[in-house]
Amino acid sequence: MEGLWQVWWVWIVAGFVLGGLEVMAPGYIFLGFAIGAVLTGALVGFGIFAGGLAVLLFLFAVMSVLAWLALRRTMGVREGQVKLWDRDIND
Repeated sequence: MEGLWQVWWVWIVAGFVLGGLEVMAPGYIFLGFAIGAVLTGALVGFGIFAGGLAVLLFLFAVMSVLAWLALRRTMGVREGQVKLWDRDIND
């Protein structure tokens, strides 16, 4: 089982599956994980990084956190930004 995760396309497919989950549950929940999986697959595919399952999962976690932070910085609520509601959804 460990050898399967050392194949680059497995990470890419996992990234696309997580991207599909993001479409079904929007809110930037799975998008950071999807980007992390694709980046991990790219690093493994280009031969830049190789290692065991534990090391690859750590790399995936680091890439996912960095992607999440980048998404939060570019698409998140800005400091001082306030959401104003001018009408109720039940009106």
